[in-house]
Amino acid sequence: MKKVLLIEPQADGSAGLESLFDKPMWEVSYAADNEGALEEAKKEAFDLIVTNAATSGTEDVVLLRRLRSVRPHTRLIILTKEKMPGDVVNALRYHAFSYFTVPVPREDLRQLIDNVMHDPVWDDGLELLQGTTEYAVLAVRCDLGTLDRLMQFARAGLSFPEAEKEEVAFAFREIVLNAMEHGGKFDPSKYVEVCYLKSKRQVTCRVKDPGDGFSLEEVLDAEKRKPLPDVDGPGAAEPELEGYGLLLARHYVDELIYNESGNEAFLIKWLDRGK
Repeated sequence: MKKVLLIEPQADGSAGLESLFDKPMWEVSYAADNEGALEEAKKEAFDLIVTNAATSGTEDVVLLRRLRSVRPHTRLIILTKEKMPGDVVNALRYHAFSYFTVPVPREDLRQLIDNVMHDPVWDDGLELLQGTTEYAVLAVRCDLGTLDRLMQFARAGLSFPEAEKEEVAFAFREIVLNAMEHGGKFDPSKYVEVCYLKSKRQVTCRVKDPGDGFSLEEVLDAEKRKPLPDVDGPGAAEPELEGYGLLLARHYVDELIYNESGNEAFLIKWLDRGK
């Protein structure tokens, strides 16, 4: 049985997050606020702590920093209605398990909770090597669970309109997935390097895999032989086509550039095309 601590009044639990935690597998406890949660964590080790959306991202990062001094490996999911520039970067710096701004898709939370249940050994997998609101470099472990967590941080940090954000997030995920699969062979001992750079005019993401790369020309040749089918957008069912996700990703960003060996990609999205 896993233990979760929810930062919310127990009286509100049945109408809130408690329903996401199956009783036979989870023991649910409550804390009234962040200070109370820290005191509970000092007395008992929890597998997961979930903050209350009523607190700001900044307040929850302070809790995260203090928690790391007493429980270095406890997973913490930040839920917030209010975030300030730098909150997402600091959440990564102090190894938050994930970061959500409400309203939260329940299926996304459910997926993360399932990851907690099925990954008995806690090893972060996301290492912030350098980080500001405009420039960040991360090492990302080559496994799908870590990719899911990376994508939630990416969605929280991107400042596009919602529809455009999902398109950019889709393209970014496909590029990182390709790097994990072809370069890292989904070997959790290997890492993909991800760099995020934001200027006044554009967002650039650089993804470098640990392998020998792949041939983008082969993927493009495959598209010529079998043209890319029409799709409804990110989230639509993908047809069985080699390199399909990579090809589709090119349609959602302004530029997608690979180096000669194919193990380093640059994804570019313009923020203001009118200037």
